[in-house]
Amino acid sequence: MIRAAILGASGYVGGELMRLIACHPAIEVGVAFGASNAGQPVSAVHPHLALAYPGMSFAAWDPALLKGCDLILAALPHGETQRLADELVGPGIPFVDLGADFRLDSAAEFELWYGEQHARPELLGKFTYGLPEFFRDRIKGAKLVAAPGCYPTAASLALRPLVEAGAIETKGIIVDAASGVSGAGRAANAGTHFCAVDGSFRAYGLTKHRHTAEMEMTTGAEVLFTPHLMAASRGILATCYARATGPCDPLAILHQAYSAEPFVHVGETPPETKWATGSNAAFLSARYDERTGTVVALAAIDNLGKGAAGQMIQCANLMLGLDEGAGLTNMGVYP
Repeated sequence: MIRAAILGASGYVGGELMRLIACHPAIEVGVAFGASNAGQPVSAVHPHLALAYPGMSFAAWDPALLKGCDLILAALPHGETQRLADELVGPGIPFVDLGADFRLDSAAEFELWYGEQHARPELLGKFTYGLPEFFRDRIKGAKLVAAPGCYPTAASLALRPLVEAGAIETKGIIVDAASGVSGAGRAANAGTHFCAVDGSFRAYGLTKHRHTAEMEMTTGAEVLFTPHLMAASRGILATCYARATGPCDPLAILHQAYSAEPFVHVGETPPETKWATGSNAAFLSARYDERTGTVVALAAIDNLGKGAAGQMIQCANLMLGLDEGAGLTNMGVYP
């Protein structure tokens, strides 16, 4: 079996990684690092995993524990993988990072959107952007992969084929996307408590949300992105608006682009986040509005699945020469 080390294993994404790996035919959890919960049993933090990981506890960070591991999966807060880069990159172990530290192409772009200097700019060009539907061949040959998060994944899946087909203008694209509260991470704050979220719906990060940079990098288009927080545990729904270059059939374009993709479904019915819950699936739809000359494209994913842990496993499968869908499902849990 391939032994995986998980950093940030006590968080929501870490728990989802452990859940998926428990059903993986070729990968097992070798060590689960969880700094804030070091020494605690996995079952105390992730009760739903009690039967899958009896007797396993979270470990404090110690790079010596990477010895004997064949894969590193990191779901750490912003900035942490830069700080630990030598320990994580140095051993040459295949590494999938969910953090934003190495997703962008240049240190200048990173500084523009994150408002700080990049600590390890020399490593930026060594990471492959981990969106398999567009960069599968690069991921297969990579040792270092930076997996995109939930918002860029949903928006890029909805928009990139339309840009490549020349069906929409590459200026003035608007992305409105809503996320479940788990996207904010396990640590609660005043804005993510039940009383703040229940019965409410709010926008945040107006005009300058840092994930805009990834959307523009992946689609090659100018994007105005507004994220929203919805009163749900999981899910992303991205609604994207773009000026059409002329009459078109965006649904047919998406059908053609994803006809062979195992985790992307294109359909006539506008997608719902519930469809993707617990899966690595993405559900897409699109319309051309003749009256306004506008294309509307929609994507629904699970922010912890295709938007995080599922995508990481998908990338790891490609990197390790395994079946791309190993340990993953394209079927959501409903209702």
